[in-house]
Amino acid sequence: MLKNWLYKMGSDPHKSWADFKIGLTIFIAGVMAIFAGLKFWIWLQIPGVLMLALGLIFAAKGYLGIFANRFSQTLNRFEQANDKAKGNNPKD
Repeated sequence: MLKNWLYKMGSDPHKSWADFKIGLTIFIAGVMAIFAGLKFWIWLQIPGVLMLALGLIFAAKGYLGIFANRFSQTLNRFEQANDKAKGNNPKD
C-alpha cells in the first residue's frame, strides 16, 4: 500500500519540481508582503501570511513528490539486488 502510494506520488518528477518552484515563489512573495506591510501598510501582512501558508503547501507537495520518486527508485534497486542475489533475475 505504501509502495503504491510512493509510486503514484513520484510518478511525475517534473510536475513535482514545478510545484516546488511555484510554492517557493509564492512563499517568497508572502515574505515580501509581510515585510512591505511592516514598512508601508499593516493590512498587507494578512495576505502575506496566507501566501506563506499556500506556498508552504505547494512546496511541501512538490518536495514530497520528488522524495517519493527518489525513494521508489531506491526501493526498485533493492528489489533488483534481492532478485539477483536469489537468482530470480529474468535478465540473466
